[in-house]
Amino acid sequence: MAKCEYCGKSVSFGIKVSHSHRRSNRTWKPNIMRVKAVVNGTPKRVYVCSRCLRSGKVTRAV
Repeated sequence: MAKCEYCGKSVSFGIKVSHSHRRSNRTWKPNIMRVKAVVNGTPKRVYVCSRCLRSGKVTRAV
């Protein structure tokens, strides 16, 4: 469920390369948090990434 409801950032895939150059698949997961935010004037629990929280795209409900 690692997906931001505001920017759509989700899991990305790549290849892990060891020192001996053996390759295996790996994932990078975004820093998703469940926060209480103001959506359309009412407080609601949403899943957002830390980048959206820090940049001010999401206003937290007090």
